Amino acid sequence: MTIEAQQTVTARDWDDRVARLTRKMPDSLARALDWLREPSRRVVRIVAAILFILGGIFSILPVLGLWMLPVGLALLSEDIPGLKVPLERSARWIVATWERVKARFRR
Repeated sequence: MTIEAQQTVTARDWDDRVARLTRKMPDSLARALDWLREPSRRVVRIVAAILFILGGIFSILPVLGLWMLPVGLALLSEDIPGLKVPLERSARWIVATWERVKARFRR
């Protein structure tokens, strides 16, 4: 088990990751995401999350894809805080796996 995997993962870690990623987005996309994350947009956010998740499930169709599933789960995590820790753990696993794959090809 890596040192990073042994660290305690919190919902705040996920919120920090989302904030870092939002800062890297183009301004218009970041503003749209910030608008969607406002507490008053709960109904819109939940509907959008469900549509993204369904789009991810039907990823065999054109335009829709697996990329939609994590986006939907990330949106849903704003209203279901219990999703934040598993999403952060998944993100850490993906980053660690990507780094291992990149290191393997650098040899």
